[in-house]
Amino acid sequence: MPRHKHHNVYVIELSKDVLFEGKFKKCNPNYISGKPCVYVGMTGLDPDVRFDKHKAGIQSNRYVKQYGLRLLPDLYEGFNPVSYDEATQLEVEIGVDLRSAGFGVWQA
Repeated sequence: MPRHKHHNVYVIELSKDVLFEGKFKKCNPNYISGKPCVYVGMTGLDPDVRFDKHKAGIQSNRYVKQYGLRLLPDLYEGFNPVSYDEATQLEVEIGVDLRSAGFGVWQA
């Protein structure tokens, strides 16, 4: 694999309890009740390793550490691996697409 294509985008399902967080709720005014809440990120690591680091509190997003349930590979696997530039762009695009579909979305 070429060195420049070693980044991954990933999506983590969050517990619906995250909806009680004012900041999360404010960022998702068009959330449709019953749709998943997710965190969308990018990493130079394997998404499984990155998820474990989030849960362990290592360079963790607090919503993932507190509310992270599982990876949702069906929403990202087809994109990986990508270059850093592609990952930064895809991270935003996936978040926008999921939010427009009514998901609750958090991105760092």
